[in-house]
Amino acid sequence: MASSSIAVRELPLFPLPEVVLFPGRPLPLHIFEFRYRMMMNTILEYDRRFGVLMIDPSNGEIAKMGCCAEIIHFERLPDDRMKVLTLGQQRFRVLEYVREKPYRVGLVEWFEDNSTQHNLREKAKEATTLLHDVVKLSAKLTDQKIELPENLPTLPRELSYWIASNLYGVAIEQQALLEMQDTGERLQREIDILTTTRGNLAARTALKDAFK
Repeated sequence: MASSSIAVRELPLFPLPEVVLFPGRPLPLHIFEFRYRMMMNTILEYDRRFGVLMIDPSNGEIAKMGCCAEIIHFERLPDDRMKVLTLGQQRFRVLEYVREKPYRVGLVEWFEDNSTQHNLREKAKEATTLLHDVVKLSAKLTDQKIELPENLPTLPRELSYWIASNLYGVAIEQQALLEMQDTGERLQREIDILTTTRGNLAARTALKDAFK
């Protein structure tokens, strides 16, 4: 990727309430505000990239760390509205805002997880087992067919991003996972979350069976 070789760059920014994008994960968007239509038209002529930042619903603050999104498909709608499908790329931290109107542009620097000598495959395996348990219990509890995708990531870092992006209703937790720079630490936090979720689902499923 051309922008990967540049440590610091200017990046158009798109703050979104309770939305946290992760590398390698898709994010569909409906663009209707005039300023963001302007932004999309501009970046479509450039490198199709912009930054997604979460807005904290509790205080309205915009996160300092986010994920770059690349437009991989777009469709123009009436009134110049747009539907775009984006894919998460590198994570970044905002160093400063270059301008805030008509839309925010920040000076950002990329960051990655720190390298580690630890073999994280066992953690990844444990997290995958927990995922299967959670999905199985959820399906039983809701009487629906729920399955994990066949192409579920197996590499620890990519798996940790997949799990984080599929947590629902916990944007603050997702933001914390995005900001972590230790793959093992991220996986362990997700293992803790999945373990708690599995326990809660198992208890609810047992209660449902008892009242049948």
